[in-house]
Amino acid sequence: MKDKRMIGNLLLLFTAMIWGTAFAFQRSGMENIEPASFNAARMALAALAVGAFALARRSAGRRGREQSTEEKRAFDRTTLLGGLCCGLFLASASIFQQIGLVYTTAGKAGFLTAMYMLLVPLIERVLFRRRYPGTVWIAVALGVAGLYLLSIRDGFSLARGDALVIVCALLFAGHILCCDRFAPRGDPVAIAAIQFAVAALVSAVMAALTEKPSLSGLAAAAVPILYCGLVSGGVGYTLQIVAQRFTDPTAASLLMSLESVFAVIGGALLLGERMSGRELLGCAVMFAAIVLIQLPAAQNKKTT
Repeated sequence: MKDKRMIGNLLLLFTAMIWGTAFAFQRSGMENIEPASFNAARMALAALAVGAFALARRSAGRRGREQSTEEKRAFDRTTLLGGLCCGLFLASASIFQQIGLVYTTAGKAGFLTAMYMLLVPLIERVLFRRRYPGTVWIAVALGVAGLYLLSIRDGFSLARGDALVIVCALLFAGHILCCDRFAPRGDPVAIAAIQFAVAALVSAVMAALTEKPSLSGLAAAAVPILYCGLVSGGVGYTLQIVAQRFTDPTAASLLMSLESVFAVIGGALLLGERMSGRELLGCAVMFAAIVLIQLPAAQNKKTT
């Protein structure tokens, strides 16, 4: 059992590296193609990859157990509705993130996107009156302090790209709450495949209305699109599914939060980005907040 847990943790660490380094590929892709067009292409590839896995998994599930007709219909309705809802959030968040990456660095975008882990408890407290221990609110305060160090210059001015990525983090928080609602009641892998397809369609419509997509641009951005679509989307999500069968959910959250660290490393190694001492301090404070916000889950598990 310990060996399986170690394998699961290593897979999640690899997943965090994939997702973190994807920020560098997303930013480099903007040199040849516009944001919505890039997003549509990578989401379409992810839909194909995860969709194929979902079909294979669904076929295996049918052989393993039987459902009544009514149960199957309810299960399928929940899966479809979850995929549509999650897809709309994913499309909106990804488009804001992709546009923001035109104006900010991959490292900063990675850390600002990780703000979703701090926004989720705030949204649940306001909308659903859910109570959290004091450590959560300390983490939120640390996150705000880290955000200030990382993004705010000359008083309270906020750089354009940073603001766009913060909106992206808010939308990703909605995406997480949507997944939390539907994934336990439907097929999570099928929900993922549907959400990628919805995100691809929404991005394609936006690209057609606001951009001038071209085959030459898609060809020039082929490597970033392939990495973000197949590796970050398809492989990354599949690895997460497999790994979380063997590891503790709190450990999984901590390991996946290292995505933000790999975003900074990827930006430095792949794009030659450099951050100031103030920005690095902001990253460190935000990462401390991301780690701290996982602790209540661990405490609750120990007491239950």
